[in-house]
Amino acid sequence: MKKLLILFFFLISNNVFAHWSDLSAAEIVLGGKSAQLTLTFPTRLTEQFDTDKNGVLSSQEVESQNAALQVFFKQKIQVFSSAQSANFRLESAPQKNLGPKANTHSTVVLTFALLGDTKDFRINYNLFVEGVSTASCVATLLYNGEAREIVFRPDSREFALAEKTDSTDFFGFIKLGIEHILTGYDHLLFVLTLLMLGGGLPYLLKVITAFTVAHSISLSLAALNIVHLPSRFVESGIALTIAFVAAENLLRKDTTALTRSRWGLTFAFGLIHGLEFAGVLEDIGLPQTNVALSLFGFNLGVEIGQLAVVIPAFALLQLLKRISWEARVRQSISFFAVCAGLFWFFERALFS
Repeated sequence: MKKLLILFFFLISNNVFAHWSDLSAAEIVLGGKSAQLTLTFPTRLTEQFDTDKNGVLSSQEVESQNAALQVFFKQKIQVFSSAQSANFRLESAPQKNLGPKANTHSTVVLTFALLGDTKDFRINYNLFVEGVSTASCVATLLYNGEAREIVFRPDSREFALAEKTDSTDFFGFIKLGIEHILTGYDHLLFVLTLLMLGGGLPYLLKVITAFTVAHSISLSLAALNIVHLPSRFVESGIALTIAFVAAENLLRKDTTALTRSRWGLTFAFGLIHGLEFAGVLEDIGLPQTNVALSLFGFNLGVEIGQLAVVIPAFALLQLLKRISWEARVRQSISFFAVCAGLFWFFERALFS
């Protein structure tokens, strides 16, 4: 049992932040005969250049290894105008911490000299973590006073300025929302812990609706900079919501009354989870145009991903009712959720 717990803690401490480690963000500014790309990306993609192994490419490392880094980025990012390939110069930039853990990402600036017509600007982006289908880069393109949002993925690597991208961008943010919730192990564990109380379909509809409405409200408010809380506070709070609900599953005996009233607690806790969802959009930068559409797409993706887990989990739990040790399964999952929630709380409150 002790070895299982150690393995359990190792997995959750590494997996809970997995969705951050594959994410990149970029700002592309087109003007005159140049395109400036400010890129924040996972340092592990260039770990051979991180000589001090601190997780960030410093300005000294970029300067001393500039030629080798240019060769590397030339293989990963190509810019064209009027079908002509553009050369670039590489510079370091003030570093940004993308996500809840520091020293995971680096920021550089690539300035491309465009040889053709700017209107024919095209970019091929191939800087992804190898073999990770959920890796992505969310970029904002600024041109002629307008901003357009782009989502680069392993299955969508090219962008051309001449092409319309509104529908692609919308679906790109849906995918981003789906991937975030499916790799957000803490959010999924919270929702699954709600199901461990038992209850039928009416209970499920009440708590899922309460959670959805709550995190949609706080997601929108935070993404629009109306509400803001420190990341450490939000992440630690999420961990406590998991531990609290799981402990309530184990300790409360009046489960009938609890199933009637839990929607209120779920709504309150959902507000905290929504703030973390907004943190993704805050870190990558919410597009300056089509804000409402991008926000709706991301939120819709979160709901789709959530239902993809909740529906089969609920169906499986209904089947378990036919088994004599069904209650023990629910209690065991709630026990592990208490352990995970407390572990994440101390890790995030003290070390993030």
